[in-house]
Amino acid sequence: MTTPRPLIAGNWKMNGLEVALDEARAVAAAVDAQPPAARVALCPPATLVHRMAQALVGGGVAVGGQDCRAEASGAFTGDVSAEMLADCGATLVILGHSERRAGYDETDALVAAKTLAALRAGLEPIICVGETLAEREAARTLEIVTGQVRGSLPPELAGKAFAVAYEPVWAIGTGLTPTLAQIEEVHVAIRAVLVERFGAEGAGVPILYGGSVKPSNAAEILAVKDVGGALVGGASLKAEDFLGIIARA
Repeated sequence: MTTPRPLIAGNWKMNGLEVALDEARAVAAAVDAQPPAARVALCPPATLVHRMAQALVGGGVAVGGQDCRAEASGAFTGDVSAEMLADCGATLVILGHSERRAGYDETDALVAAKTLAALRAGLEPIICVGETLAEREAARTLEIVTGQVRGSLPPELAGKAFAVAYEPVWAIGTGLTPTLAQIEEVHVAIRAVLVERFGAEGAGVPILYGGSVKPSNAAEILAVKDVGGALVGGASLKAEDFLGIIARA
């Protein structure tokens, strides 16, 4: 099986006003001038999805959302549907990020429902999984993470483009990262579940690593077995830092 291109996706979280589009344009200009080995995506807040998609149209940087509602429409004040994201020009969406699992009590079942919504709208889902520090210290990492993979990925993903992102909760925005051996252990376990669920197709699904990825550690993380890219938080807000990570893929 041909190994798919790595995916380097930037998650801007709740950051960015219109002026921040200059950073996105700078990333796109560099990517278009010298196409990297990796696919590149930026996922801004919902207020910028349409403007970023317009600014980057026709180039080598895809635009994604950070979440979507499971329903296509309805009386859900403040929520955004997958169809709305697609209508804005998005082609991907992040789902099940730990900040939403923890802060909004999102369950595996809800993440699976949102994944179905993404597929319904033609979006490529990036489905996040990861353990807390307490779970790691209790030696439950593999149990928690593989359980999230099984519970959050519906069978309808078979034959569709999607990625899984492993983000240890304790490493997000803290400057802490697992050892390379710890990253490999979890990615290998996720790969085994993907193959179990989706057969040969599961062997080619990109498994991204996320959690304090920066230019200084990207090369060694991206070289780890079964790491197929990165989901980048704070370092994706500045073009120079994000391009430094992309260059190491």
